[in-house]
Amino acid sequence: MTAIKIIFWLSISVIFYSYLGYGILLYILVQIKKLFSPSRKLASTTYEPFVALVVAAYNEEDFIKAKIDNTMELDYPPDKLEVIFITDGSTDLTADIIRKYSNFKLLHEPERRGKVAAMNRAIDHVSAPLVVFCDANTLLNKECIRKLVAHYNDDKVGAVAGEKKIAVTHEGKAVAEGEGLYWKYESLLKRLDSQLYSVVGAAGELFSIRTALFEKAAEDTIIEDFVQSLKVCMKGYIVQYEPDAYAVESASLSMREEQKRKVRICAGAFQAMGILRNLFNIFKYPVLSFQFISHRILRWTLCPLCLSTLLASNLILAALDQRQFYYVFLFLQLLFYSLAVVGWINASRNIKMKILYVPYYFFFMNISVYIGFARFLQKKQTVLWEKAARQKAA
Repeated sequence: MTAIKIIFWLSISVIFYSYLGYGILLYILVQIKKLFSPSRKLASTTYEPFVALVVAAYNEEDFIKAKIDNTMELDYPPDKLEVIFITDGSTDLTADIIRKYSNFKLLHEPERRGKVAAMNRAIDHVSAPLVVFCDANTLLNKECIRKLVAHYNDDKVGAVAGEKKIAVTHEGKAVAEGEGLYWKYESLLKRLDSQLYSVVGAAGELFSIRTALFEKAAEDTIIEDFVQSLKVCMKGYIVQYEPDAYAVESASLSMREEQKRKVRICAGAFQAMGILRNLFNIFKYPVLSFQFISHRILRWTLCPLCLSTLLASNLILAALDQRQFYYVFLFLQLLFYSLAVVGWINASRNIKMKILYVPYYFFFMNISVYIGFARFLQKKQTVLWEKAARQKAA
């Protein structure tokens, strides 16, 4: 019984710390840091270094015109902004549409080798000291480039991550709300991570880096943006977070489509842990390792496992110990999972019920970890993933 109780309370502790406790601790540490350290000063709006914007596009003929218009509206001197579109493997009219614009550089090869190979090839054509990467299915705010480059006035900054926002549309709204809620919480944690020390992994939708620090990744790297940003930290630089530079992306069309993306990320997470295994050395990277394990690793490893051990140990304790607390806690667990299942069903039918967003998306993310882990072990996750269908832009 003692062993079962230990498993029960350890499971609760790990789950709570991973999803809420770390955020609370992070906030406290940031407030303490502010008492002893002055805030970083950003460069003025007149700081305008030469920048390259690299846009990876694969079969985006339905959206590429909107992306081009959005790029031309960016508030940055055209003579200091080099725009490169890379459309390797595209079989539709994406490349043909881009060719009509002489102010953009187009890189295209018929063979599709994945986004990593495209980024590795594109970097050889970048002459600017700073490079911004973004996806072709996202729209950037006008001040995006200015907000990102302002951080590079500090020599310690090796990369800057922008914010990812999910556009909520009427089509598939239940999915968009769940996905959007998750990214709002992630954005808060990224902001606190950045204020304490460094962002722990950037999203590829909007990510900038000093060109000299870009490290070509192996072409089988699944979540290259995450690996690339943390390798910058391992070189002694920090990755800052800029919430006022953001990329807006439509939500997945359905839970089935969102699952494709989540499973791919989870499979890539286990691969990334092997690539970045030196980050587990808390003596070499004390703060970064603490952030890496607390924010990322626990969610990818112990949390999904602890959800199972918590339910199992709770069932045993309710049957053998028979204290009222264990009955109540078991009831709350079963209620939570019931709401998650109902939420999943409603989301698949695009039925909006706000009370179900948290349980169903939480359950969905953890199930995706198990599927992603299986795919990683079986080596079934390729960099040439099937593109998820997304809602139409508003």
